[in-house]
Amino acid sequence: MKAAYVVDECKVEIKDIEIPKIKDNEVLIKVKTVGICGSDLHLFKGTHAFRKPPVVLGHEVAGEIVKIGKNVTKFKVGDRVTVEPHIGCGECEFCEKDLVNLCINKKAPGTPGWIGTFAEYFNAPEDVVYKIGDNISYEMGTLVEPLAVAVHAIDRITVPEKDTIVILGSGTIGLLTLVAAKEAGYQNIICTDTQQFNLDMASKHGAALALNPLEVDVVEKVKEFTNGRGADVAIVCAGAPGIVDQASSLVRKRGEVGIVAMITEQIPVNTYNFVFNEITLFGAMTYETKDFVKASKMINEGLDLKDFITQKMTLEQTEEGLNILNEKKENVVKIIIEV
Repeated sequence: MKAAYVVDECKVEIKDIEIPKIKDNEVLIKVKTVGICGSDLHLFKGTHAFRKPPVVLGHEVAGEIVKIGKNVTKFKVGDRVTVEPHIGCGECEFCEKDLVNLCINKKAPGTPGWIGTFAEYFNAPEDVVYKIGDNISYEMGTLVEPLAVAVHAIDRITVPEKDTIVILGSGTIGLLTLVAAKEAGYQNIICTDTQQFNLDMASKHGAALALNPLEVDVVEKVKEFTNGRGADVAIVCAGAPGIVDQASSLVRKRGEVGIVAMITEQIPVNTYNFVFNEITLFGAMTYETKDFVKASKMINEGLDLKDFITQKMTLEQTEEGLNILNEKKENVVKIIIEV
């Protein structure tokens, strides 16, 4: 089968490899669509924390089951599915609390023992496989995974008030966090981005304000919008220098700042606002299984995210797609690879 490997920094090759052999508790999926994620871009650029070349890209996937292991009971050949792409060790303190996202020995696609999803076939244990409805496109099935990231970010918030939330960065995860915030009942959602296309997308999908930090003072605009009080929460979905300071400056006293963006380089952070205003800072690492279940339910019940799919490309065009996302050479939110 064909698979897209990152073989060196900013270099992808299509290789012929063996189809994965499935275990008794696994299914074999004929891959239909995969998504290019920001973490794939980190891998492509050589900045990923633990995935290093040569490795098959990808973890966002949808496809059709073509083979099942002898112990599989939940699925049959022909089922249309997506995959929650991490497997906990089942023994550590975090697995005991159903926090597989924090498992110290978890396995993910593209790490030893599990192939990435940018391949013609992909194997997965049935426990992390989820059906997608017959009326749901494979593209929408692929978006369950990044939507789960957004659902988890919103679920991590503990401030009870839902008047105003600010989402800093309106790429794929930022826009999906907008969707998740709307579903959670936030009354006013403010989004920022440096790309006008992304701001227009945020406005189209319900943002009360869509602000370009290169053109306006975001903190001033948020304070003005909230009559000087500040937002209840800010979610950081981009990695610009100073963005955490911006977040802490625009939330209210006892507000919260959440960081979803995988910022792999050190950036300066002024802690004064956190102390003076008793602001809580939290991280949101991928998702818990319950978040994936919720995201899957939202999409299976008809949540339409097709606006966010801005490019469809072939497996052979994977490197080109990564360059588009990296250099913003086109208006881009989510690039789908059709395998």
